[in-house]
Amino acid sequence: MFEITHADERELLMQVASGNENAFRRLFMRHHQQLGVHMLRITNSIELAEEIVQDVFVKIWFTRESLVRVDNFKSYLFVISKNHALNCLKKLAKERAMIKQLEVSDSPNPETAGTDMYYNLLDEAIDQLPPQQQKVYLLSRHGRLKYTEIADQLELSRETVKKYLQIATLSITEYVHEHLEVIAFLTVALKSFFIFFKS
Repeated sequence: MFEITHADERELLMQVASGNENAFRRLFMRHHQQLGVHMLRITNSIELAEEIVQDVFVKIWFTRESLVRVDNFKSYLFVISKNHALNCLKKLAKERAMIKQLEVSDSPNPETAGTDMYYNLLDEAIDQLPPQQQKVYLLSRHGRLKYTEIADQLELSRETVKKYLQIATLSITEYVHEHLEVIAFLTVALKSFFIFFKS
């Protein structure tokens, strides 16, 4: 079996840290199977193992700049995955106890899962905006204020408000689309991997 050198792994991590999606896909493909099997052993649940692997890699993508400080990615990956798995199991145990106590099913609706993910990404995208753009966007979209009202409140010209709103909307759209593509890739790849255990 081909052995990945430390230098190769470091180079790949640097590429991911700089936002290279292809490098991220390679990193995922290199590690997700072994991690999936390990999570399956810990959780004894295909669905939960799949969810944990996806969550961990999504988190790695969102915090990719921190990869420059990671010396041993496999160890790093397994530590954060184990911690996340234990947290998920604790949460699941609490939820089951609560459900049993209330005798009411409180499981999340799978039909709304995609919508929840979209709105989470939207919130993150808004948080990434520069302060003035963020204020303009929130006052327009959430506060339902007109350009002139926002301009008066923030002491800006109407044209500046219009420009900020256009830039903010474009930035948010690009951020959401970029991250949805990554999440869609992870979902498809994991479904393909875990289907082996279900068969």
